[in-house]
Amino acid sequence: MNKRIKGLGTAAVILVSGVAAFLPAERAGWSQPSDAPHVDILLVNGSVYRGGAGGSFESIAVGISDGKISYLGDANNDGIDARQRLDATGLVVAPGFIDPHTHALAELRSTAANSNLNYLMQGVTTVFVGNDGESPVSLEETIEHLNFNGIGTNAALYVGHGSIRNSVMAGAYRAPTAEELGQMKSLVAKAMESGALGLSTGLYYVPGYFADTEEVIALARVVAEYGGIYDTHVRDESTYNIGLIAAIDEALRIGREARIPVNIAHIKALGVDVWGESARIIERIEQARKAGQRVTADQYPWSASGTHLRNTLLPRAVLAGAGTDYFDRLRDPGTLAKIRREMQENLRRRGGPDSLLIVAADNQDIVGKTLAEIAGRRGEDPIDTAVDIMTEGSTRVASFNMHANDIKAFMQQEWVMTSSDGTDGHPRKYASFPKKYRDYVLGEQLISLEDFLYRSSGLTAETFGFTDRGRIEIGYAADVVAFDPETFAPVATFAAWNKLSKGLIYSIINGRLVVDKGKYTGILPGVVLLKEKSRS
Repeated sequence: MNKRIKGLGTAAVILVSGVAAFLPAERAGWSQPSDAPHVDILLVNGSVYRGGAGGSFESIAVGISDGKISYLGDANNDGIDARQRLDATGLVVAPGFIDPHTHALAELRSTAANSNLNYLMQGVTTVFVGNDGESPVSLEETIEHLNFNGIGTNAALYVGHGSIRNSVMAGAYRAPTAEELGQMKSLVAKAMESGALGLSTGLYYVPGYFADTEEVIALARVVAEYGGIYDTHVRDESTYNIGLIAAIDEALRIGREARIPVNIAHIKALGVDVWGESARIIERIEQARKAGQRVTADQYPWSASGTHLRNTLLPRAVLAGAGTDYFDRLRDPGTLAKIRREMQENLRRRGGPDSLLIVAADNQDIVGKTLAEIAGRRGEDPIDTAVDIMTEGSTRVASFNMHANDIKAFMQQEWVMTSSDGTDGHPRKYASFPKKYRDYVLGEQLISLEDFLYRSSGLTAETFGFTDRGRIEIGYAADVVAFDPETFAPVATFAAWNKLSKGLIYSIINGRLVVDKGKYTGILPGVVLLKEKSRS
């Protein structure tokens, strides 16, 4: 029985009894005279999505030379010779995916995980790091290190508001003095001079939570002078403090007053109190866009978020200071008595103790269990158990707190990109892009394959000003992937979060073959992508 893959069009891949077949423009096995036009790599027989909003699939070959896309067309007819010829029969060929929200910097800086293999096998060729307000304070050393040491994917860096604030104010729960604000402005300007994408904030987290709106506007104005972007984990994605709608309004205000594009990080409605609020958020963002404001968002395709257990339950004042200062506060019976009711309320917002799954912890005995299960085994109240766990060491949770209707409503907006927000313990680090394809393109058919590819590559490149990536066009950097539309799928689960995805056949980064027939070739072709240094 024949079945047409949704979104591939009439001249592309047809499934014949479950096997991918393609009617190509050229055939394998042909030879060319020695004086034929030459390319380094030639992808043939694939169904090529060149990119751009409204793009479609074409039966063309893709030629790559000197790190750039150098040829598009009928290679057999044009007599193209190639040093390396890749047969993409039955495969979708697309611009490499760009993930605008990751936490991959530690791996990229290492010598053990700098291949970024978990992202490579999702089809990702570029990752953004320094999100949620966390980055190196000085980017120059990091950029030099990454380029010298080698990285498997490209990377681009934000300067993080939280890191800048901590370096100047050491976790203080107050507004900065004029002198301190000046120091922060100088550090932000230096980062932008080094090539940062823009300013990221984590206003839900400490120390970002301690900053008022005016402080953020002042720093965002510096970034705006360099043509950067403001990327924000908004102050509240639920009803923790100012509320979700007010937090979106704050982000829009910062964009307006600083005259800077805004990207809402991992857009969501978190927790039972705000389920259904996606409609109001979409309306607000649409109104802002119609008024001329540049506003976008990114989203991961999971119903569970991921963070440290302390961030789900503790009042922010308890987290003031540095490092593990809050351990002593939690061990003080008087402090615990004062914050217990608020912790109970925060737990309710998240959906109760059954909704918090421990995914990473110093105490391995609790990994893979919910807070409810651990409390039950210990015969304790869940809050007491949570306090014990937090004071035992670092603990990350997957928090199942999103409604399917909100996820789908956001996903269908033309201004929402694909991202992962990848963190240890959560399968989103290994499987976000194939999961979105599998669940929402093939499964629910919520978005077309073309939309998925555009939201995962071209839209991100356009939003963040990368004029030579995100499309398959002559002269563009050769970041190209090819995957099998039948087998491209997530393997990672919450029980086994660090399993590589499957179905990616080829990945080419900066013109070099980094994944060949589904296998990592061992090279490190990535570079740090810098924003232009010119000031407005």
